[in-house]
Amino acid sequence: MSRAFVNEDAGGERARSRVALPARDDPEYDAAAAEALLEGARAGETGSAEAATGYYWGERRLRPFVERIRERAAVAGDERLVQLAERFLR
Repeated sequence: MSRAFVNEDAGGERARSRVALPARDDPEYDAAAAEALLEGARAGETGSAEAATGYYWGERRLRPFVERIRERAAVAGDERLVQLAERFLR
């Protein structure tokens, strides 16, 4: 696994975001990319996540993975992740 994205310009108390992605040909890549895009959005680094994954926000191919993430987030009570997933799915 490699580091997917880091906001090098993040300063102060804002933590650098890192998401590990499997190899692009790994069958789990799309699921990990969906996670990376949502976590990137949570950290305010959507552009970096898009560049790292090769997918743009709202990519139809990732919808089933984002729907599963939304369901897990709802069960876990992670309202922000539910909100981001719903925004992705619009």
